[in-house]
Amino acid sequence: MKRTFGLPALPILSLAFVLCCSIVNLGQNREKFVISAKAGGINAITGGASVHSKGETDWQQLMITDDLEAGDHVRTSADGRVEILLNPGSYLRVGGNSEVELSDNTLANLEVRLLRGTAIVEATGADDVELNISISTPHTKLAIVRQGLYRLNVVPDDATELIVRKGRVILSDTHTKVKGGNKVVFSATTVSVAKLTKEEKKAADTSEVDIWSKQRAETLAKANSRITSRMMTSAFASVSAFDPFRRDSLGFWFYNRGIGCYTFLPFFYGWGSPYGSYYSTSIYGNYFPGGWSGSGNSGYRGGTGGQGNTSGSGSSSGGGTYRPPTPPSTAPSVDPSGGMGRQPQPRIVDPETGGRMPRKNIEPSRPN
Repeated sequence: MKRTFGLPALPILSLAFVLCCSIVNLGQNREKFVISAKAGGINAITGGASVHSKGETDWQQLMITDDLEAGDHVRTSADGRVEILLNPGSYLRVGGNSEVELSDNTLANLEVRLLRGTAIVEATGADDVELNISISTPHTKLAIVRQGLYRLNVVPDDATELIVRKGRVILSDTHTKVKGGNKVVFSATTVSVAKLTKEEKKAADTSEVDIWSKQRAETLAKANSRITSRMMTSAFASVSAFDPFRRDSLGFWFYNRGIGCYTFLPFFYGWGSPYGSYYSTSIYGNYFPGGWSGSGNSGYRGGTGGQGNTSGSGSSSGGGTYRPPTPPSTAPSVDPSGGMGRQPQPRIVDPETGGRMPRKNIEPSRPN
């Protein structure tokens, strides 16, 4: 049975109307639209890369401001590397001499097809949260269902190799579960599963695409750590349309213009990358500092690599135990028009002085 990330109704409702967050089109001005929950955004490019949009006849140069739609293809040259946003917290990193199609860009049915070459999926989550990232190749189809690190190598007329360094996948044809530390080889007629050898485990330390993927994870954690409460206040006040939160959503993509990429902004404190980097900034931990009736960052201890909750009961190591947080002491009232009510809003800490900032009207305005 699929386990969803059931968030308490009151905090989420409060956030929904405080943030008034829309699923915006990433291809618009990224300096203005800094929040998104959409898959398909191009987040990094090195070397040569091109895109073939669905319905077009020619390949075009891939741009950092591009946003893939369902049916779009991306291919890389020998020196090419591309990072594509999947669901918030998960990334697809495409290596050289590769081609990938974004078959479905909806978060509910997200699917990527690797036609040739190499791709790495970094998936952020918690041990008891089921993800839904479908990957297909010319030889197989599988679903990534747990946080972890996954590498696929495809030789079109030969075979597909899947390496599960951390996490869990389910093979669609047989519903077989493959856990971390295993390799699966798919050919036209056979499927074989074996434990990773010592040499294969060490390969991640020397492979160029694996090294690049880890460096990207470190960069994204840095981009998250440099999100200030002032940046969040400005971002959340500048988006326009309201869109309900998915109950299994973990957070948002947040564009840090200082570093020039989207990073993961989780709802709760304690998320981390499977590589070990830590997402130190969260919405409840930083946008509502001290906003709980209990201690500031208590309430959730999530993803691998996170330092977790250090107050109250429970271990401080990473994990996936969910404890519903105490609702904020003051929550905005619901305005049927999608605006803010007149109840007091949470105070925001000035990141430069450490003091409380004056209360501001953060009613969303429509961008010009």
